[in-house]
Amino acid sequence: MLLNAVVIVLREVLEASLIISVFLALSQILNRSLKWMLLALVLGLVSGFIYAGTISTVSMAFGGIGQEIVNATINILIFMALVIFVTAVPHQNVQRCRRLTVIAIMSTVILAIMREGSEVLLFITGFIGVPDLLGPVLMGGAVGAGLGVSVGVFIYYFIVNLIPRHGVWIGYLLLLLVAGSLMSQAVEFLIQADLLTSSEPIWNSSNIIDEHSVAGQLLFALLGYEATPQTSQVIAYICSMVALFCVAMFSFIKRDRN
Repeated sequence: MLLNAVVIVLREVLEASLIISVFLALSQILNRSLKWMLLALVLGLVSGFIYAGTISTVSMAFGGIGQEIVNATINILIFMALVIFVTAVPHQNVQRCRRLTVIAIMSTVILAIMREGSEVLLFITGFIGVPDLLGPVLMGGAVGAGLGVSVGVFIYYFIVNLIPRHGVWIGYLLLLLVAGSLMSQAVEFLIQADLLTSSEPIWNSSNIIDEHSVAGQLLFALLGYEATPQTSQVIAYICSMVALFCVAMFSFIKRDRN
């Protein structure tokens, strides 16, 4: 149980930590104020507590598929915020774009903490009535959270210590991976809710990396790894990355022309 708690909490914390660290680093490179971080963290944690506390009500909404719809919506909203972010970044000399940058960052961080934080809370509170397991779960959760935050800190310092131009593009690359993972997960939620048609997996890589193993869980958090992805998930993964890349390139090209 201790190892399971480490892996599960690490996966959830790592997803949020990756987003936060990239945005922190890019904010520093762009000379944007970091005061938003405290507010975004507080709002994200409060939202996570509220979501976790109302999860039973949410789950029963829409005929019992409320949780899947809400989770898919959160992922789609984060993707939209990323689109706004990469659109506004090249135009930081425009006041409106600077404001959009901060709004996009805060929205993404709040939603990411809300979703991942609620998952951690639900996992841990599920053992409150089992004293023999609660201690190991709390210990494993603390270790997993510490590892996830440590990875985020490493990514932050890695990006900020690069040449600014290189740092921006490394940050963009990580955001592309985040975007692909988010939209693939959103499609999976919609399939679970029977709002999208299920299909046979395109491939099965479980014999290479089991998605329930430690490595599989880490790859899921970092890259959105699925051992048995369906066609719609792969399409969503690729199309979202291509769309975000094209929007970013178009925005930079537009800035250079102007």
